[in-house]
This record gives sequence, C-alpha cells and structure tokens, in this order.
Amino acid sequence: MADEAPSNQPNTGGNRPSLSLHVPEPKFRPGDTVDFSHIDIGEAGKQPRPDESCAPEDMRDLAYGLIRVLGEDDRAHGPWDPKLDPETLRTMLKHFATVRAFDERMFRGQRQGKTSFYMKCTGEEATSISTAMALASDDMVFPSYRQQGVLIVRGYPMIEMINQIYSNKGDKLKGRQLPIMYSSREHSFFTISGNLATQTPQAVGWAMASAIKGDSRIAATWVGEGSTAEGDFHSACTFATVYNAPVILNVVNNQWAISSFSGFAGAERTTFAARALGYGLAGLRVDGNDPLACYAAEQWAANRARANGGPTLIEFFTYRAEGHSTSDDPSGYRSATEREDWPLGDPVMRLKKHLIALGEWDEDRQAAMDLEAAELVKKTTKEAEANGILGHGLHHPFRTMFEDVFEELPWHLKEQAEQAVHERKTKFPDGLPNGGKGA
Repeated sequence: MADEAPSNQPNTGGNRPSLSLHVPEPKFRPGDTVDFSHIDIGEAGKQPRPDESCAPEDMRDLAYGLIRVLGEDDRAHGPWDPKLDPETLRTMLKHFATVRAFDERMFRGQRQGKTSFYMKCTGEEATSISTAMALASDDMVFPSYRQQGVLIVRGYPMIEMINQIYSNKGDKLKGRQLPIMYSSREHSFFTISGNLATQTPQAVGWAMASAIKGDSRIAATWVGEGSTAEGDFHSACTFATVYNAPVILNVVNNQWAISSFSGFAGAERTTFAARALGYGLAGLRVDGNDPLACYAAEQWAANRARANGGPTLIEFFTYRAEGHSTSDDPSGYRSATEREDWPLGDPVMRLKKHLIALGEWDEDRQAAMDLEAAELVKKTTKEAEANGILGHGLHHPFRTMFEDVFEELPWHLKEQAEQAVHERKTKFPDGLPNGGKGA
C-alpha cells in the first residue's frame, strides 16, 4: 500500500485543545477614541521611600506602583519630595526650555535638508535633565539617543552638538557617527551607539572597573523599554547584581519602540521595573513626567550605589509625545489624541506650574525664558552653519578617514589612502568643487 500523503492539518493530539499564539496589540490605533483610565497613576506622595541600604526584596511594591511627587495642586507631596530650592528648580526649567528650543530648531533644520536625521525628546525631558542634575558631574553616563538633556545640563557647548548633527568641518567626531550620536570624554558622556542596548553592559563594566580601582564615581545608563528585550540588557542586569556594581539602569518607558508598542517588550504582563526582582536588583517605578520624582529616584539610586549598596533599575513611565525620529510618522500607527490625553501631562508644564504655585515664577518670566532659549539656539545654529551643512562639501579633509583608529597606520590602509588621494586629485585637479577641502 502506498504511503499516505502528509496532512497539512495540525495534530491536536486527540482530545487535547489546540494551542493559540498571542500577538500584542495596542489599545488604540489611528482614529480610535483614547481612554487611559486603565492606567493606575496613584496619588502623589503616597509611595513610601525606603532607606537607601534596604534589601531589594523589601522594595517589591515600588516596582509595581508609581513614585509621584507633584500632585494635581502643583505642590510637592510625600517622602520622595527632594525639597529642591527655587533657584535649582528655575535652573531645571531653563534646561527644559533650552532642550525644547534646540529640538525645534534641529527638527526644522532636518526638514530644510540641512541634516539627514534628528530625534526629539519632547515629553521625556525630565528623564534626562532631572536625572542628570541628581548625578555628580563626573559620574560616567552611557546614554541612549534621546538624552541630549544630559549634555545641556553638563554644559557641553551647543555648537559642538550642532556641528555633529550637521557632520560639518567643525564636527569633532569627523562625520563618523550618525547625527545626534554625541561623545564627550571631558563631560563623562560615553559615545552613543545606534545598536540597541549595547550601552548597558558597557555601563556595568565601567562601574565594575570603578569599584575595582576604589574610585568614587558611579555609572548611569539609559535605555528604551523596547531595548530591554535585547540580550545585552539581561547580561547587564546579571553582571550588575552578581558583582554589586555601582550603576543605575534607567529604563525610559515611553510606550513606543518606533511603531511597536511596549507590549512587544513585555509591558502587557508586568512592569519593566519588576524585571529587577528576578535579578535581585533594587527596582523603582517612577512618574517619568514628574521632574521632582525623576530627580528624587535618581538621587536615591546614586546614593545607594555610592554607599556600595548595589545597582538600581528605574523605570520612568512616560510618553513619547512626537515621532520616533524625523523618519517616522506616528499618525500611521497610533491615535492622534494620545499625546493630549496622556494622564501624566507634560513635564515642562508641570514644573512651570509648580514654581508658579510656590510664588517663584510667572507666565511673563516663562515667555521671556522661552524667547531667550530660542534666540540662543538660533544664534548658535547660524554659527554652526558657517562650518557647513549637509551636501555643501565643507567637511573634514578626506585623509582624516584613515586617522584616529590605529596608533600606526597598517600598510594596506596606507596604500588605500594614497590611492584615494591620487584618484581625487586626478578627478579634481583644481580642487574640490563648492569650496570643499582637499585630500
């Protein structure tokens, strides 16, 4: 008897039920009415603040709740209130205004063809500015690509940021990095990488080295919630716990990894802060749109690390108000009203209202600050544009492509460099067009 043809029907195993696959799906798509009532944001000031030396297992509830300081009355509440003085709060607000103005100008520059790419951090400013202010200026930071606020806080020259975005002749990285992937050893700012989550094990390794040397500096890293699904993140958590590394793992949960909502990284099942529990890490879940809560949580984790209490994983629960980048159109995958209906509001507005409630600010001073920030960014941008913009020919000399990698250039690269220079001189005997530099 001939063999029977294989069946394409699934084998359900007799009376056993068929299996089914769950595919995460966001609650709202374009055109849907938004309802965030399922999000329990809790009451400001109600989360307890444990001692910085407490055991991670005693912090379980803090990984599921939401640490909040600013209430609906625009006042600070509870034990997590960092009790910052008005001048510090105004400085924080000024950094917010500067980053907002910087983002707007650079976004416009990309649309005008002056650069190829840019990423705004609108709605997430507190997760970088407030946290950076809670760290020591020489603590080593390993950022993701939406932490421009850290550089602003640390006083990195804005013109250097714009030169890097334009990849012009003033770019200290010589056009070797994608726009917005800054680097500054002098400001303890590790080079941003486009490869997701690579900065997390690097931060842990740096922190381990700092501990081995008996140094006093700690490390902090930032990663998006989507990137926590990468293997590097889990390796970082393991090493951080095993070696009690003085490091802070900041997870910015802005609900979207480009067009994939956070459920694909595990948000449907639990919080991202809860991942700390399985590793034996201290875990905090924080209102990422509350500047005071962000500051307080980072300060708590920094104090813990500095006292050899170990690493901390912090989830900043926030919302990416605009597109993932200038290459993204969020209207194609999420409701247009999500930004306005987000229950935690806008960090800039919340800090401004808090200062007004304290009697330390007003709308006129806010308008003047916004204008001053916009004029500063405009002036600096024009200075940077004198060094060149995309497609102008004003860039670093061609020979620099072969520099800064090897202490002594290998023979085969010497040959390639000589051949490349020869070809350019043959093609452009009178020099490069459009005022470009020679070899």
